[in-house]
Amino acid sequence: MKDATKRSIVRWIHIVISIPIIGYIYSPFEEIPNYAPAVRYGFLPAMLLSGLWMWKGLWLKNWWKKKMAVLSR
Repeated sequence: MKDATKRSIVRWIHIVISIPIIGYIYSPFEEIPNYAPAVRYGFLPAMLLSGLWMWKGLWLKNWWKKKMAVLSR
């Protein structure tokens, strides 16, 4: 799979996961307790991880490769 395809997939995951968070922010106050746990413990961490992956994914891959090269010596 090409890197551009991987970036596109992660970008769309990030966008789709953000939709419930926007609904959480702009929903009526009475509706917030109904799906607050799903947003707080599911969608928000997933959105943050996908955003961090888009931002620092290459650095993390390079760091991991160097670490594995040192450990395999």
